[in-house]
Amino acid sequence: VQLVESGGGSVQAGGSLRLSCAASEYTFSTYCVGWFRQAPGKEREGVARIVSGGSTYYGDSVKGRFTISRDDAKNTLYLQMNSLKPEDTATYYCAADPQVPWWSLLRAPEYDYWGQGTQVTVAS
Repeated sequence: VQLVESGGGSVQAGGSLRLSCAASEYTFSTYCVGWFRQAPGKEREGVARIVSGGSTYYGDSVKGRFTISRDDAKNTLYLQMNSLKPEDTATYYCAADPQVPWWSLLRAPEYDYWGQGTQVTVAS
């Protein structure tokens, strides 16, 4: 499975960005997919995930500001990021796995497939 992120960039605090992740896998609709991020010197952090049935889960730091969604017809995952803060600055990674259960709480080791990442920079 190949995952390719896009949509990163630089934005002022309070602004918005929309990330996309295009998947090569035709059975993408059966996968749990999620977004993780990693800032320099910090551990990888779970941002949000969505399972095949549509159930979503968000990390505490992004609840109410970020929205994860998927378009299975296009094999694409999205992350709408609003009210961005400087602390949201990181490299954002798309991840996917067919085995992650619906009750998963954003644990990176559960995902076997990863994109190359896209940089998001939020200026104060």
